[in-house]
This record gives sequence, structure tokens and C-alpha cells, in this order.
Amino acid sequence: MGAFDFAGGTVVHITAGCAALAGALVLKRRKSHIEQKEIPPANVPYVLIGTGLLWFGWFGFNAGSAVGATPLAVNAFGTTSTAASAAGLTWMFFDVIKGKKPSVLGFCIGAVVGLVAITPAAGYVGIPQSIIIGLVGALVSNVAVSIKQRSKVDDTLDVFPCHGLGGMVGMLLTGVFANTAVHGIPGPQGLFYGNPAVFFTQVKAMAIVAGYSFIVSYGIFKFINYVVPMRVSELEEEEGLDASQHDEKYMQGHLLVHNNGNIEEKPVAI
Repeated sequence: MGAFDFAGGTVVHITAGCAALAGALVLKRRKSHIEQKEIPPANVPYVLIGTGLLWFGWFGFNAGSAVGATPLAVNAFGTTSTAASAAGLTWMFFDVIKGKKPSVLGFCIGAVVGLVAITPAAGYVGIPQSIIIGLVGALVSNVAVSIKQRSKVDDTLDVFPCHGLGGMVGMLLTGVFANTAVHGIPGPQGLFYGNPAVFFTQVKAMAIVAGYSFIVSYGIFKFINYVVPMRVSELEEEEGLDASQHDEKYMQGHLLVHNNGNIEEKPVAI
């Protein structure tokens, strides 16, 4: 069909996001989700370290998709970092506009969305366009996460709002901002440069991949669930899957916390 995807945003992120949505619908909600209990990250510094490792690794398959140490690889390297930076800042400041506090966790989530969104476009767009892609991807995913939190869909790690929709934004904006001046000929020339055909091809390809991934994944999950029930028992869920499924338990310690002028001991996992 002539669709363009430089480093796999469609076959990886859109596919994963739609499959995750199907899985969440089959498995249904956790008890904590029904009771609207918020589970904060266990260790924010680890989240930051993980984001840094992921960001570094992303250069490997985005710039590496140029298949050589070429100017195209350098361009993909630059657009990858710029989009992630723009998306991280956008997510953080958009949270502030919504009345939340700026957080490193918000920046990390936004940065990953930016990495997702730039993946299909990394070798087809320039640095200025990558900023727009990161910004738009972060806004769309941020709004989608807010909507999902008010819904009955228990997508625990926001895979569909961040990876699924982030990949869709990147796929569509590749059809808008792709430029032969970056990739050379043969290569895509997008809607912004007077070629709407490429954009509409991207839309069709995105719809086909999203639809196929969701429908087939839903069928696979349903079949597996029929043969071997995938959902753990309520008791196992309460105990935690690390302990119930893998027998990996954590030492318990105590943390002194202030509560209305009183000092209390709070049990914590070490």
C-alpha cells in the first residue's frame, strides 16, 4: 500500500497497545481498581533510571533502523531525543495546567510517549517537526489517560493510551511531516508538503493494524482464558502476584511517619 514506518511504531506500539486493550477487557478489573485505590510507584528513582535506560536503548532501534552510520542515522538519533524531551516537558506542564504538581514521574511517562510517537517518523522528519510530534503525542496520551482513569477499563500501565495512541499519533504525523529532504528519494513527502496521498495511506494502514491487532488478540485471549483461566483468584490478587505466582516475598520493615502531630510506624516492603 505504500505506508511508511521508519522503526516500527505501527507493528510494535500500535499492535501492543490494541492487544493490551483487548487483554484488559478480557481479564476485567482488579479489586483495587473497582475500589479506586491508587497504587503509587514503589520507587521513583528506579522509574527514572528505567526511563534513562529505555531512552538510551531507543537510539539503538530508531537510529539503527538506518542500517548504517549515516547522516540518516544521525537525524533519527536527534529526532528521537528531541521528541522525547518535548513530550516529557509537555506532559509535566500540562499536568500543572490541570492543577496537578509537576513531577519527575510525569516527565518520565511523557518522555516514553514521545519515544513511541517519533518511532515511525524518526528517519522521515526533521528536528522541528519532531518537537511537534512529541508535543502532540504527549497531549493526546495525557488526555486519554485522564479519560481511562474515569472509565471501567483497567489498563494497569496505560499501555493503550501511551503506546497505542502514541503510536497512532506518530503514524499519522509521519504522513503529515515526512520530507524527502530528510530521507531522500525514494521516500515519503507528507501532507504538510503538498502530498495528501501519503497521509491517507498512513490512516488506512493505521486502521487496519489497530483493527487486526485488537480483534485477533481478543480472540486469542478469549481462547486461552477458556482453556486455562488467566485470571488469578481474589486471594492471590490480594497477596500480590510476586508472592502468589513466583513465591518472591519481600522483607518487611517499618517507617516512622508523622500523622497530625503523632509519630506512627508504617510497615513497608524493603
